[in-house]
Amino acid sequence: MKAIQIQKNGGPEVMALTEVVVPEAAAGQAIVKLEAIGVNFIDVYQRSGLYPVELPYVLGVEGAGTVDQLGPGVEPFRIGDRVAWVGVSGAYAEYAAVPADKLVKLPEAVGFRDAAAAMLQGMTAHYLAVETYPIKKGDAVLVHAAAGGVGQLLVQLAKRRGARVLATVSTEQKAELARKAGADEVILYSEKDFESEVKALTDGKGVNAVYDSVGQATFLKSLECLSLRGFLVSFGQSSGKIPDFDPAILGRKGSLYLTRPSLFHYIADRESLERRASEVLDWVSKGELRLHIGDTLRLSDAPDAHRRLEARKTTGKVLLLP
Repeated sequence: MKAIQIQKNGGPEVMALTEVVVPEAAAGQAIVKLEAIGVNFIDVYQRSGLYPVELPYVLGVEGAGTVDQLGPGVEPFRIGDRVAWVGVSGAYAEYAAVPADKLVKLPEAVGFRDAAAAMLQGMTAHYLAVETYPIKKGDAVLVHAAAGGVGQLLVQLAKRRGARVLATVSTEQKAELARKAGADEVILYSEKDFESEVKALTDGKGVNAVYDSVGQATFLKSLECLSLRGFLVSFGQSSGKIPDFDPAILGRKGSLYLTRPSLFHYIADRESLERRASEVLDWVSKGELRLHIGDTLRLSDAPDAHRRLEARKTTGKVLLLP
């Protein structure tokens, strides 16, 4: 089968379309024939070496497809089941071996592409808005990179929970996407200082929470945007690693909270995975959570997908098709 493998860490050029052996299902595993593959920043971090992986390594932690093989002791799945997963490596391929306890069955109304677009980013938006900082009716929140895959979904969920949503984007085209998702105020950070704009839009009070996937370029100013006892939820670093800082700053700026969550800690047990995936996929199937698939590329074009993602030229979800 064909797979995108790396032999060493580096830029997109280290990604090679390679012939590898189709995996055999071990006990507790299913072999899934991939139909759609999610591209995510975690793939970039693993490729670059920021998140160490054992080499050689087949990239990709999110996919959707059909169960093709079953190992001993796999319940309740059957060959032919439509499934999706996140958090297991090897998705940039035609087939992948996935522990059955990481798979979820897809509702009939959810296609493979929507499933691959919803698993990581949809469940990320879910845990951020529902649990990390549980948004309440009347809250004001700031969402950075609001035209991105998580950003658009997070805006929708924040509105669903009754918040006033301020959003930052880099271009007017991306601003339109943020508005369509429901953002009340959109700030073009390439033209205006987002800290000053947030202060002006909140009469100097700041927001209850900032959801920041950008990292280095936004971190310190995000702290300045918070109200007393506000939450900075730092869940990514697309602009680079956040520099070291003195935690006493949090006290001086209003007894602020800082957290760096990961989806995989919020779906660590089967019950949490099923509950979160079920809610997200149910909303998608009913049209209550709208997905935006920005780019759909061939598996062989995976290096271009990474280049576009790193250059922040993408909107919504990027998918690969084997």
